[in-house]
Amino acid sequence: MNPKAKPLAFALALAGALAASIPAVHAANPCNPCAVKAKNPCAAKNPCAAKNPCAASDRIDPKLVTRPKNHKPYLGDAAELKKEGQRLWSDTSLSTNGMSCGTCHQGNGAFQNSFAKPYPHQVQMARDRAGMKTTHLDEMVQICMVAPMATKPLAWDSKQLAALTAYAAVVQKTFKPATGKVANPCAAQNPCAAKNPCAAKK
Repeated sequence: MNPKAKPLAFALALAGALAASIPAVHAANPCNPCAVKAKNPCAAKNPCAAKNPCAASDRIDPKLVTRPKNHKPYLGDAAELKKEGQRLWSDTSLSTNGMSCGTCHQGNGAFQNSFAKPYPHQVQMARDRAGMKTTHLDEMVQICMVAPMATKPLAWDSKQLAALTAYAAVVQKTFKPATGKVANPCAAQNPCAAKNPCAAKK
C-alpha cells in the first residue's frame, strides 16, 4: 500500500466508525432533543385515567329504567326493607363487575347536590344518559344497576328494588350538599404527567 494512503485510509475508517456510533449515542440519551424518539416510560396509561364506572357516559335505554305503567312496587315492613336495603347496598353479587351501590356512594360520595331534593326531580345522570326529564328514586336505583354495576335492572315488583329504594331514602336524609367542588379521587395528578424532560425544545 502506498504510505501516503495510510493516513487517508485511517481518517476514512475513523469517520465511518464515528458515523456509525452517532445513532447509538442518541438512542442512549433519551433526553437529547436531537435523539431518536424513544418511548416515554411515563406514557403508560394512568390507571386513574381509565373510564370511571361511576361517571361513565354510555347511553342507557330509558325503557329499561322507567317505571312501567300500572307500577305496583313490593310492599313490606318499612323497617325490614330499610335493613335489607342496607345489606344490599354493599352487596357486590348484584353486579357483574364486582361493584355495589356503596362502591360509588361510600361516605355519601358521588351524589349530585340535587340528591337532597324530594323525588321525583331531574337528575343529571338520568337526563344525560337516558333522556329522562324527571326521575323517581327507584328509577335511579335501576339506572345504577344498569350503568355502573353493569347488570340487568331489578324486577319492578321485587323486594330487592323496594329495599334498595327504602335504604336510599335513608341515605338521602343524611346527605348534605357540597358547598364546594368535590375532588374526584382519580383526578389526582398523575406523577408521570409532569413535564417530560425529553420534551425540551431543541
